[in-house]
Amino acid sequence: MEHPENNAEYAGLQVNSGVEQPSIINPYLRRQRVRRRELTAAEMVEGILKGDRTILSQAVTLIESVNPDHQAKAQEVIEKCLPYSGRSFRVGISGVPGAGKSTSIDEFGIHLLKEKGGRLAVLAIDPSSERTKGSILGDKTRMEKLAIHPDSFIRPSPSAGSLGGVARKTRETIILCEAAGFDKIFVETVGVGQSETACHSMVDFFLLIQVAGTGDELQGIKRGIMEISDGIVINKCDGDNVDRCQLAATNFRNALHFFPMPESGWTPKVLCYSGFYGTGVKEVWDMIYQYFDFVKQNGYFDYRRNEQAKYWMYETINEQLRFNFYNNPVIKSQLQLAEQTVLQGQKTSFVAAGDLLETYFESLPKPSPTPPISLTTETQRHRG
Repeated sequence: MEHPENNAEYAGLQVNSGVEQPSIINPYLRRQRVRRRELTAAEMVEGILKGDRTILSQAVTLIESVNPDHQAKAQEVIEKCLPYSGRSFRVGISGVPGAGKSTSIDEFGIHLLKEKGGRLAVLAIDPSSERTKGSILGDKTRMEKLAIHPDSFIRPSPSAGSLGGVARKTRETIILCEAAGFDKIFVETVGVGQSETACHSMVDFFLLIQVAGTGDELQGIKRGIMEISDGIVINKCDGDNVDRCQLAATNFRNALHFFPMPESGWTPKVLCYSGFYGTGVKEVWDMIYQYFDFVKQNGYFDYRRNEQAKYWMYETINEQLRFNFYNNPVIKSQLQLAEQTVLQGQKTSFVAAGDLLETYFESLPKPSPTPPISLTTETQRHRG
């Protein structure tokens, strides 16, 4: 900055330059970023089998990653943990947004650990934003008692665009939790509607939480999530809301008579309880254990587990095909061009999709022709 006071015509006046301010960062400080050593698949499996929650959390993060290098390692961890899984009972908990799923899980979990013991893992799925792709993952804040319980493990995960109320790798996470010694698994879905039912295909008991005043009896007759529920509970049955909850329970019981008998042979029950005050929780668990005794006696428990394994085999095939298609170099180079032709009205979306699929199949490596089988002299002699 130029100061006119320093000119010669202003005798006796002089403005000295200010003192240069030192940097707020110590120039002698050498920051060394300590990089944590990456565990091998064998070390992860060893830690999981010992019940190390830190390593279990790292393994869950690994299987949720979309990095191809991480996926190969995650599959190795899952395969080695698979023989130690399947020894738990899995309960899926779903309901409309605001029904009190997280608060109910806190009460259900504490009651279960107090009465039955064991270890409990809660897999809470939080919806992801369609705009920012972010997720709050705040379900754990409502589970104040379970969050500090030594025998519980709470893992919030984003839905990341997956439909069905669960995350993309929830089933694999269940396998890891079972290998870590958790014999009780809760899967809390996002606030689902009437048709998002993927959670049903990975749990043994599907519990639907409802609240009074969400619709008349006709609402309960509608197919979808009501049809696959093994039990329905009406939450917030306290104070002035008791009569409304009892009326809603009666309407749901009447609606269940219009449904065909479930494949398990179990007739779903409708109960009322209060997740805030913890009243009626024992009756809910009595119903769940009655269901488990019923399906284990008639063999449906093992049948459902086998059907679920078959279902997820096909789902994995679909997911892998989708991943390979969008990561194909040829498709990546033509995808934007095909999108522009659709936006400009040059092609319909169906024609553009068909062209991309045809390009994808043509880009796949062709199998080498099988060489003709040559007959040895000994074979020819026997034939002659």
